[in-house]
Amino acid sequence: MTLDEIRPGGRARIQKNRAAGAVKQRMMDMGFHRGVTVEVVRNAPLVDPVEFMMDGQHVSLRHEEARMIEVETL
Repeated sequence: MTLDEIRPGGRARIQKNRAAGAVKQRMMDMGFHRGVTVEVVRNAPLVDPVEFMMDGQHVSLRHEEARMIEVETL
């Protein structure tokens, strides 16, 4: 399952980041590391971006970026 499939209110643990290059580095800088618990807060009115809560901070990604992160639901 990927992070873009989790609905608002759902929680998941990151298993793998399949992004590459600068996109992967940006995601890692934002805190998307293996083992981190992520909660989906909400989708924007026009679908993108998606807002996540990680380690007490709010972070947003586009669905195409969230699709690159493999997760397990909690």
